[in-house]
Amino acid sequence: MTAVPALAVENLSVEFRTRSGVVKVLDQVSFSVDKGETVALVGESGSGKSVTAFAVMGILDPAGRVTSGKATFGGTDLLALSERDLAEQRGRELSMIFQNPRTALNPIRKVGKQIADVLVRHGGATRNDAPRAAIEMLKKVRIPDPERRAEAYPFELSGGMCQRIMIAIALACRPALLIADEPTTGLDVTTQAVIMDLIGELGREAGMATIFITHDLALAAEYCDRIVVMHAGHIVEAAPGRELFAAPRHPYSAKLLAATPGETASLAELASIPGGLPDLRRADLPACRYSSRCERRIETCTQPLPHRAINARHTVACWNPL
Repeated sequence: MTAVPALAVENLSVEFRTRSGVVKVLDQVSFSVDKGETVALVGESGSGKSVTAFAVMGILDPAGRVTSGKATFGGTDLLALSERDLAEQRGRELSMIFQNPRTALNPIRKVGKQIADVLVRHGGATRNDAPRAAIEMLKKVRIPDPERRAEAYPFELSGGMCQRIMIAIALACRPALLIADEPTTGLDVTTQAVIMDLIGELGREAGMATIFITHDLALAAEYCDRIVVMHAGHIVEAAPGRELFAAPRHPYSAKLLAATPGETASLAELASIPGGLPDLRRADLPACRYSSRCERRIETCTQPLPHRAINARHTVACWNPL
């Protein structure tokens, strides 16, 4: 029997209503994350990575709405829950690390109290026990002198320290699913490694499923079990990290890899991806949203995209794959 995934997203479509028209941000997005697995969502800015996470978490901007699809978590479709029921899931079973911890943290509340708030609201801790439990979480994310740091405000801490506070908040109630949205943006390389090692270690301890959102393919390959490549609201390829790096099948994946700095690559060896994302307000969006940028475009590319299985864990949405 095949194990039931921790999260299964099926045919998720999202649009935003703006003054200049309806923007079709996601189109029939499907992927899954198993218990204890880390899956990366990668792609250029604007590819729909964060919107996918926000839709699953039920925190889309008021201008956005889910037009179709399911997000099954623990046998329940998150997209069908009321705001009240979904709020009960968030923090306890679902957690998210946001891209910019300084804006995600409350600037006028001590960080220890922010962790304690989550423990009381979702973890069943009492008001008396929560401060000590918050300090234990600070120790777990390796913040030095946790008793003193618990009394600090976010502006008194470094960016890396604030990110660790966000991780402590996200993991305080041992969630079954963690979404990490660009958790290392703006951090130096050493701090990036510490943050990623920490997320991985805590995830393995709890058997937690993790979605890691990033534009950094090299980082995804190093820390993730599988990589899901997104372009303009479509999933174009999904594969284990090593397999994707060794033999990408979608032309866009190959271009992303060519544009990814390596340990030995010089700037001259890096290749930019020609063209740009299509205007998602268009009523006549092509079946393949990468087709206008693709050197392998053929006449069949005007037809609905197939999702071809290269093997049991590798799929590609392309009529003319590599």
